[in-house]
Amino acid sequence: MRLGLVLSEAASGLRRNASMVVSVVLVTFISLTFVGAAILMQMQVGQMKSFWYDRAQVGIYMCTAISPGETCTAGEASADQIDSVTAQLESPTLAPFIDKYYFETHDQAFENFKKQFAGNPVADYVTPDQLNQTFWVNLKDPSQSDVLVESLSGVSGVENVADQRKYLDQIFSVLNVASYTAIGIAALMLVAAALLIATTIRLSAFSRRRELGIMRLVGASNRFIQTPFILEGVFAALLGSLLAGGAIVAIVNFFVQGYLGERFKGFSLVGMEDALFVVPILLVVGAVLAAFSAQFAITRYLKV
Repeated sequence: MRLGLVLSEAASGLRRNASMVVSVVLVTFISLTFVGAAILMQMQVGQMKSFWYDRAQVGIYMCTAISPGETCTAGEASADQIDSVTAQLESPTLAPFIDKYYFETHDQAFENFKKQFAGNPVADYVTPDQLNQTFWVNLKDPSQSDVLVESLSGVSGVENVADQRKYLDQIFSVLNVASYTAIGIAALMLVAAALLIATTIRLSAFSRRRELGIMRLVGASNRFIQTPFILEGVFAALLGSLLAGGAIVAIVNFFVQGYLGERFKGFSLVGMEDALFVVPILLVVGAVLAAFSAQFAITRYLKV
């Protein structure tokens, strides 16, 4: 096969269908940008899970004077009840599961509350005695929090035992929904890109139908005839893929690491290494999508 002739035929097709090629580039760019964003969101969710789950604590909230519930009928948790919970945490039954724990008094809880709700009028109506004294427990394996919850729930003086991972699960569920939405949009856009590539190739073949007829009469192989059209689709898709890769790198650099990184310091965010990992995936997806779409379109056209 003469490579120079094949490439010249592909370039000729790109020039003749410039407007359609631009459409393919734009649709591929948008669809693969969604694909890259979906991949990055899944990476972000994974990083946040590993980062925050390891730091998730179990809160053992002691009764206050206004706490409801059967375990708080005596009102404020007494010193003996607090000592009893401490003894259970240090017992041979629970100690092997616990990495460390600390006790937060009314005053400490009030100071943390004021910092968290600084500037909020609600802070003016809360007093230290209304806030629970709390044992904050870090587990060696956060997934074993049920052991602590079952052991201390219902103990006299304990209002509630809460696993922070339940709150994190709600946040991650929202992030997963957003990620799956991006994947769905990306899938629809990829279908649109595949159809547009196929249409472009068929139009390109139709505009050169006389040349194709002559080539078939002189015995040109199907492979020789099809290759320029496939190259047209792959070139347009690769250009869109490169633009999508550039967009993903820009988003991570300027938005995630720049804007979000400055405002959410201490959070584990996706970085440039993750973005550069995604770019080759987008190039491969774009090239494969274009090659199959173009191959299907030109094969069907030549059979007609």
